[in-house]
Amino acid sequence: MAEVTFPQLIQRACGIDVHLKVVVATIDGAGIQRETRSFKTFTSSLNELKEWLLSNGVTHVGMESTGVYWKPVYKVLEDSIPNIWIVNARHIKNVPGHKTDKMDSEWICKLLLAGLLKPSYIPPKEQRQLRDLTRYRNKLIQQIASEKNRMMRILEDCNIKLSSVVSNTSGTTATSLIDMLCEGKVLTLDDINSVYHGKLSASPEELLEACTGFVEEHHIYLLQMIRKDIDQTQTLVDDLSERIKRL
Repeated sequence: MAEVTFPQLIQRACGIDVHLKVVVATIDGAGIQRETRSFKTFTSSLNELKEWLLSNGVTHVGMESTGVYWKPVYKVLEDSIPNIWIVNARHIKNVPGHKTDKMDSEWICKLLLAGLLKPSYIPPKEQRQLRDLTRYRNKLIQQIASEKNRMMRILEDCNIKLSSVVSNTSGTTATSLIDMLCEGKVLTLDDINSVYHGKLSASPEELLEACTGFVEEHHIYLLQMIRKDIDQTQTLVDDLSERIKRL
């Protein structure tokens, strides 16, 4: 079968076939010979790939977006190569003329030179960093919520019915009462009044009744461990929030 040719729109390009342990790169274009080289995926080898591309005047690089293997390659090249196209594999396969289903580096290079690839949107580095931070912060916030629910289940096991009389068990009054229970304190009406505010629908007497149960040493130990975990995780959330503000 005769080799499929396309008109060339880009001067010099590189197609990269990325794998876990190796990347295969093909360069081609005006004034250079088509050449294919393999590089390991260690950072030092990826830097060698970058220097090879720069020495040959490559301005466009194309890679498939399958998996996550392309990300380290992208990070090494993004500050040096002006145009790095991460391409949906489906778009590559939809171009007629390739004799096999294998999306090799030479075929990617040929399509890139002809302007037949459509790059996916890759956010700038600062946006990617912000996304990483916000995703991790959200995960920690969910973890705190899960631990608070675990704490409430332990209190229910002690027949502490705080959630039956308080709509928000994360509110100031409920949190103060839970802290007292975590310390093993048997609550009195004076304790309730010391943290009570008039916006609550339940009376101090109702709160006292709801907070009267049978909290054993075993429960206290678990509650304290969970509270410590919540406090430590909240510190991480606060640190992440500060870093996000600085971006």
